[in-house]
Amino acid sequence: MNFCSLSSGSSGNCYYLGNESHGILIDAGISATTIRKFLKDMGISINSIMGILVTHKHSDHVRGLEGISRKHNIPIFTTQKIRKSILSPKSKLSRTCIHDITLQNEFQLAGFTIEAFPVHHDAPETIGFHISNGYNKITIVTDLGHICETAAAYIKAANLLVIESNYDEQMLVNGKYPYFLKTRVKSDHGHLGNHQTSAFLAENISDNLTHICLAHLSKNNNTPEIALQALQQAFLEKGIAQNNHLHISVLKRNGPSDVIRLTR
Repeated sequence: MNFCSLSSGSSGNCYYLGNESHGILIDAGISATTIRKFLKDMGISINSIMGILVTHKHSDHVRGLEGISRKHNIPIFTTQKIRKSILSPKSKLSRTCIHDITLQNEFQLAGFTIEAFPVHHDAPETIGFHISNGYNKITIVTDLGHICETAAAYIKAANLLVIESNYDEQMLVNGKYPYFLKTRVKSDHGHLGNHQTSAFLAENISDNLTHICLAHLSKNNNTPEIALQALQQAFLEKGIAQNNHLHISVLKRNGPSDVIRLTR
């Protein structure tokens, strides 16, 4: 199981997960041209992509969806409510290319078992994904204002966790965003701050977790260094020793991350 982030942040989100034969994308919030280039640079054929999982309608998650799906005839998998929200009157996406999935019901794609689960964000519906190949489990959860019990269970089950750490609270409060936008980001249907993500992980970390990827960092209200420091400080306060068993990384905003390879 190979995972790589092609882009992660408010400017665009797209993640790749694959095996020796096939792969899938989670979101397509960067241009189709950029997606093809990044995959080619990694030695991955666009023809090996068997589907695109969509988390919600916001443009930084679907900007390149129409271009990449139509040109390469790649099916899209998302909930009925999200499907309706992304099919605007001007959309050229074929209705037949979008396959409805139901929350917390497993389905198979490209050799993976996939389960969508609900999260709290200010879109008509927003979901995370829990993906397994029978040996390793990945949970991808971004764009949520708080971690509910349902999402927490999937987060705790992961071997590799991709989780939002969007903003530093002081940078947001003292920054240039207007008041309404600061309120929206901090709300229970906004985004997870460094303090929320770090506190949750420090309270719930298990030996099953081998990789933490901090994702969807704000360009204006966070830095990789601050997000990483917040997590390390939370671990330190809980007496959690960091060792070679647990790998922590911050996903890049505008380019591919290193490929993470999970073996049995």
